Amino acid sequence: MTQNPKFAALSAAGVSVWLDDLSRDRLTSGNLAELVATRSVVGVTTNPTIFQKALEKGHAYDAQLAELAARDADVDAVIRTVTTDDVRNACDVLAAAWEATDGVDGRVSIEVDPRLAHDTDKTVAQAVELWKIVDRPNLFIKIPATKAGLPAISAVLAEGISVNVTLIFSVERHREVMDAYLAGLEAAKAAGHDLSKIHSVASFFVSRVDTEIDARLEKIGSAQALALRGKAGLANARLAYAAYEEVFAGERFAALAAEGARVQRPLWASTGVKNPDYPDTLYVTELVAAHTVNTMPEATLDAVADHGEITGDTIAGTASASQEVFDQLAAVGIDLTDVFLVLEKEGVEKFEASWGELLDATAAQLQETK
Repeated sequence: MTQNPKFAALSAAGVSVWLDDLSRDRLTSGNLAELVATRSVVGVTTNPTIFQKALEKGHAYDAQLAELAARDADVDAVIRTVTTDDVRNACDVLAAAWEATDGVDGRVSIEVDPRLAHDTDKTVAQAVELWKIVDRPNLFIKIPATKAGLPAISAVLAEGISVNVTLIFSVERHREVMDAYLAGLEAAKAAGHDLSKIHSVASFFVSRVDTEIDARLEKIGSAQALALRGKAGLANARLAYAAYEEVFAGERFAALAAEGARVQRPLWASTGVKNPDYPDTLYVTELVAAHTVNTMPEATLDAVADHGEITGDTIAGTASASQEVFDQLAAVGIDLTDVFLVLEKEGVEKFEASWGELLDATAAQLQETK
């Protein structure tokens, strides 16, 4: 098996390709290993929605669910066991990539219970618990970038645990996330941890920004407003990258880098294009820059493999034009602060709803086995 040239070009440009999906079928069929071999996949992200779909589809989990039911395991314990087993096995599939990149890639993410998104202490406690259960050095614990999540991020990093910060929608919140990362590294250093072993990514959501802002632009309806459709998501991500470059070129990080610290890479999430009027590779080909991650659903992986045009760095030098897009959005009446508040609230609620559906479906399956 050989690597797809589109993905080889992405990797050469400094973009780490991760798969935004995981299931027992992917692991047992060898599909994940095949994507590593042919699509340059060097990481996996999961979330409550992904696990909900995985457990409700097919029969891959039936035997394990029956075994756990026979032990009288409760629903929460069953979900924790099943999901951490999948993540641990995916970590093993990606162990070679982790070793080859000195721990930068080969990462698999598992998210804390979304019902804890607004509880700092419980988020920290579960992050530590998940880290111990999976017991793999190439694990990322996903913590949402809510106001309660920010201090949890610092506290978990201070324990020497690597973190994937999720549900970032605004550049302002991204800056707060980077500050939380640096604070966590400083605390980890004070606690005697090896900073070179602590890694982090900041998952910046892209397509959902366009979906929300496009709907508002269409409601405004003016020619100026309609001309801005499909521009906000890329502009927002490109401004986030500019903020990343600024922060990690600063003195605060330089002091940590001297102790072995790594940068917190921007990760482009929500990269599946939701508007059929836009190119289906838009959030991949237009967000190419060094030291970034792009986590893609399989449909986007397939689209890029088939017809993605990788032309090198498409972010450098775009900050001024991206800010102009935001200025124009504000001028036509888009309340960007409200947009990002709505997106964060909806993001947490969607994951909570998926988790609730997962709990209900698993409870029903357990009942059927009795």
